[in-house]
Amino acid sequence: MPEPVEAVEMRAALQRLRRATGLPVAFGGLLTAGRQLRIAELSGTATPALRGLAVSAGNGLGGKSIALSRPCAVTDYRSSLHISHEYDTAVGAEGLHAVLAVPVVVRRRVRGVLYGAVREPLAFGDRTYNAAVEAARDVEQSLVVRDEVQQLLAAAREPVAGPGAWEQVREAHSELRALAPRIVDPWLREELLAVCGRLAGGGRPPGERRISLATREVDVLAWVATGATNAVTGERLGLKPETVKGYLRSAMRKLGAHTRLEAVVAARRAGLLP
Repeated sequence: MPEPVEAVEMRAALQRLRRATGLPVAFGGLLTAGRQLRIAELSGTATPALRGLAVSAGNGLGGKSIALSRPCAVTDYRSSLHISHEYDTAVGAEGLHAVLAVPVVVRRRVRGVLYGAVREPLAFGDRTYNAAVEAARDVEQSLVVRDEVQQLLAAAREPVAGPGAWEQVREAHSELRALAPRIVDPWLREELLAVCGRLAGGGRPPGERRISLATREVDVLAWVATGATNAVTGERLGLKPETVKGYLRSAMRKLGAHTRLEAVVAARRAGLLP
């Protein structure tokens, strides 16, 4: 059974936070369905005291960060007058004093918290704050991509019906292909590409000759099929317009097409596009 991608992403973010800030301890987790933060990942800790700790909004430093939806810090956790102290036992067992909490916010909703800490009283500077916020932004971007993929996959599984339905399918197909390179989880990426294949294969007549195109050539054609210009296609795929032109020329040559429209039609006949 593969490790949950959330754990992999959170662990990587904590390691980046420690490297960028120089803080010896980092920990964090995502909010559960019950809207509680569950500390699931530890980096640099000496004990398991914090693992599995459930933090409610408004309680402790992390709960304060969740409630305010902004970074919060204390110079000395156990003596701070600005937070409640439900979690002093776990924090004390790890020997932590100065602690920083940064929320992971997606579409104005807190989805998790990253913590950085040291084992002595300390006032954090702007450099530490900024580096911790950047680590949280990495997690936010990963969650945004995963949310988009799940929504598009759900839409792609719906039966095709009604006027304009195939245009919606084609747009979903191009967006899914554009997201694929950004997916960290190999299982989710494989499912995404499999759905793309099913969407594309749905429009191929039986017995039509299969033509092999490079992944990026199909990506470019998928956006061209929606009417996107080379500039827009490049923006969506993270490519320069000249690079888009190169992929398009190569795809047209393989498909025996002389225009963009002919290339799209040929790709659909070959089962490469829906």
